[in-house]
Amino acid sequence: MEIIIIVVICIIALVLFLYLVPVGIWFQALISGAHISLVQLVFMRFRKVPPTVIVNNMIAATKAGLKLTQNELEAHYLAGGHVNQVVNALISADKANMNLDFKTATAIDLAGRDVLKAVQTSVNPKVIDTPPVAAVAKDGIQLIAKARVTVRTNIKQLVGGAGEETILARVGEGIVTSIGSAVSHKQVLENPDSISKLVLTKGLDSGTAFEILSIDIADIDVGKNIGAQLQIDQANADKNIAQAKAEERRAMAVASEQEMKAKAQEARAKVIEAEAEVPRAMAEAFRSGNLGIMDYYKMKNIQADTDMRESIAKPATSPKPNK
Repeated sequence: MEIIIIVVICIIALVLFLYLVPVGIWFQALISGAHISLVQLVFMRFRKVPPTVIVNNMIAATKAGLKLTQNELEAHYLAGGHVNQVVNALISADKANMNLDFKTATAIDLAGRDVLKAVQTSVNPKVIDTPPVAAVAKDGIQLIAKARVTVRTNIKQLVGGAGEETILARVGEGIVTSIGSAVSHKQVLENPDSISKLVLTKGLDSGTAFEILSIDIADIDVGKNIGAQLQIDQANADKNIAQAKAEERRAMAVASEQEMKAKAQEARAKVIEAEAEVPRAMAEAFRSGNLGIMDYYKMKNIQADTDMRESIAKPATSPKPNK
């Protein structure tokens, strides 16, 4: 029983020793020319740095002819960087004769950008397709253009430089300006390269992480007649305003007519009221002796003559023919 316990303790101690003292990794670095002491590999365990990551990247850098130290790789790992991407980017940049040092590469990586992809884009330019951009020429015709922007990474501007979204926004602004300054949409359709030339002269890649190599207009479509639509909308607005003013005048005329009718009714009411007072006044005149019988008959004769003249003066209405 004691022998079994001793064997188990020896196995545990051996496993712990091999974990803390990575002899295999040390030997691999030794025969590859990447000199790292066994003690440093043990200390990496206590610093919570995986020795495999550091040793493998040191071997790759050494074989590629780059001089990187263990402390540089460890510091970048502890700072939260991607050691493998940085080393591969340095190797790719060295093979492409690009001036990229370790400090710049780690700064780009810690800034949150993919340094390896940036180097690849710098060697092999990238094509960015812009979304459809709508603009209106001076003759009121809308044009919808699509462009293809060829860019490559500007390593010096990669830290702090603007990204693809800024490139697309600036190119779209340039397309709108170019089409908007054209007198006729036919000029743009005949010479689409005029858009590219005008946009390229604006220096749209200033302050960005890319260098624009070319801007090619992939497609131009004719959209709506915005000028005619605006004129139609203006005419409709003017018509509505005129209708509103006419309705206002009509309402005022109706109100004035109603007011005059009310005044006429009031006047007729006063006349009827005055006529109602005539018999009373005549009766009072009879009682007071101011009006005699002969005077009354003379007044009735005059009234009868007046009614007869009015009836003669009115035109006679012709009888309707029998069907």
